[in-house]
Amino acid sequence: MKARHAVAPAYALALSLLVTGPLLGPGYLLLRDAVSTPRSYLSDAALGLSEAAPRALPQDFLLAVVSTVVDGGVLVKILLVAGLWLAGWGAARLVAVVLPQTGMAGQGVAVTLAIWNPYVAERLLQGHWSLLVGYGCLPWVAATMLRGRLWGVVFWLALAGLTPTGLILATVIALVCARGWRPVGVTLAAATGAALPWLTASVVAGSLSGSASAGVRAFAARAEPGLGTVGSLAGLGGIWNGQSVPVSRTTLFALVATLVLLAVVVVGLPMVLRVRTARPLLVLAVAAVVLPALAATGPGLAALEAVIRAVPGLGLLRDGQKWVALAMPGYVLAAAGVARYGRAVAVVGAAALIAVLPDLAWGVAGQLRAVHYPAAWPAVARLINADPRPVAVLPADSMRQFRWAGPAPVLDPLPRWVSADVLASGDLLIGGKTVPGEGTRGREVTELLAGGASRERLAAAGVGWVVVESGSPALDLPVAYRDDDLTLYRVGGTAPAASGRGLLIGAHLVWLGLLVGAGAVAASALSPNRRRSRT
Repeated sequence: MKARHAVAPAYALALSLLVTGPLLGPGYLLLRDAVSTPRSYLSDAALGLSEAAPRALPQDFLLAVVSTVVDGGVLVKILLVAGLWLAGWGAARLVAVVLPQTGMAGQGVAVTLAIWNPYVAERLLQGHWSLLVGYGCLPWVAATMLRGRLWGVVFWLALAGLTPTGLILATVIALVCARGWRPVGVTLAAATGAALPWLTASVVAGSLSGSASAGVRAFAARAEPGLGTVGSLAGLGGIWNGQSVPVSRTTLFALVATLVLLAVVVVGLPMVLRVRTARPLLVLAVAAVVLPALAATGPGLAALEAVIRAVPGLGLLRDGQKWVALAMPGYVLAAAGVARYGRAVAVVGAAALIAVLPDLAWGVAGQLRAVHYPAAWPAVARLINADPRPVAVLPADSMRQFRWAGPAPVLDPLPRWVSADVLASGDLLIGGKTVPGEGTRGREVTELLAGGASRERLAAAGVGWVVVESGSPALDLPVAYRDDDLTLYRVGGTAPAASGRGLLIGAHLVWLGLLVGAGAVAASALSPNRRRSRT
């Protein structure tokens, strides 16, 4: 790589490390939805064979496989940093393809906007590290599709497919940039292959239900101070959870920051509008703001609830703000257009984007940091993994607060750390209201525990272990382990093995084959020897 070509990726990596700095030391990412553990397993839940909707496939499969050789906490950190780095570097590549006349100045503004924006900050605080991997693939999908490199498109679709949402985002970008039926066909075929893990799990486990419609209003996009919902979304903010927001976005300064971001985009827009290949991405950017805003209105919420009840698989749509990621490729192209006014203007624009979101630096002002598990967690995991029977947990809430993990709530780490099935309802308490999860069996077992059921009755219900966190009442059951953090009770019940494991492993291997195979073909096409042979 020539020195000139290394500037954009180096700058993107520097910004990514500035954002994730506190995570780079020893410890694990444990913040809201982000849960990393030293080791994961190919449990039924990791394959999607549980009552819960398969929202984390094939992510959980990848973690289970790779954590056999790499510590799971290290792997998650690498993927998170890589996602942000890819977003910035990919933005520069997209600008180089569509607006080469803007040079390094335009690429620098694009890198800055792709990494340094409220969407990234909010998704980091919500713990959506794997969604940010998919987000980082979006400009690469656009750039490779516009260059007609279809094997590259397949690779980026598969990588974005680490989560269902990431795959949908990348597929939309690919289709918007496709020119001709062949690219459309390749995109749809690749997307179907990459979606096989969660599509297959949905059918085999029958885990999709209309209950997701109950959370539509709780997960709708949110207006920030001084901004309506449309303004918040246009500024790449507005996540449903008001606790997952940088402090600078909780005051009227959010209005100033949004105006600055939009000013950078609007100033460069005239140049981009003249480029035909950029227009579809600009139209998509507008749609990515307007449609989630409409979905957050009264009629929009009612319509979305009806759609999800009718088609349960569309429960993915209820977190409307996450689809604003589709605006990023169009935004970075428009931002790059400020370089038409000179390098100094581009530098000022990039600096302004950073200045209006100062608390994204260093782990969103320290909220994103590595934590250390107390000794009880590996000890309990070892005992359960030595005899992997179904596990019930108390308290029953999906989100927990641990004194050693900071003030923010986190998902229970236990299901990611044991090879046994962990019985949980998946219920979430949002704004004082309970959004029901899909875990009917977990809910029934929790009711048994709350009613003081005997060991025999719990065993008959298929409970093998009960894990109780500190602060919960003691149970009249045989104790296998106890300290100040956790108590493990041995019950001894079993449950029938889930059917379909082979089919789900096969579906995951198709996704992995697409990722590795398409990546190898795309890389070989770009090798120096291959390029020389064509000259």
